[in-house]
Amino acid sequence: MAGLNKDTPIPTALTVHQQSCILEIAYSDGAHFKLPFELLRVYSPSAEVQGHGPGQEVLQTGKRHVEIVSLEPVGNYAVQPTFSDGHSSGLFAWDYLYHLGARQELLWQDYLDRLAAAGANRDAPMVEAGGSSCGHSH
Repeated sequence: MAGLNKDTPIPTALTVHQQSCILEIAYSDGAHFKLPFELLRVYSPSAEVQGHGPGQEVLQTGKRHVEIVSLEPVGNYAVQPTFSDGHSSGLFAWDYLYHLGARQELLWQDYLDRLAAAGANRDAPMVEAGGSSCGHSH
């Protein structure tokens, strides 16, 4: 199961920064990542986003201002965020979060390229759960 790989470093600190929309994670091997909520949302490991096999991924649009409204621990191997757009089915194992952090620039560019190819954008309308959006007032 993801997150149970004995070679994966474990988080030593995990901080949700609501104003800057960043999940900050420090790992036992000294790695330190600042993952934007938007990146976490568009790369959610859920079947809703990833599909049920290669080539079935669902491009996520309009997630620029998505927030994490709660972050729940799952055992000793993962966290499960609830996002302001209602998405809450992704389990982010420690090794998957490490993967996102280590490959953040590449993954971000891939996401932007896929949006452009689809004629979509990061600002398509989305339903918000109320309140301010990542430090932006309404």
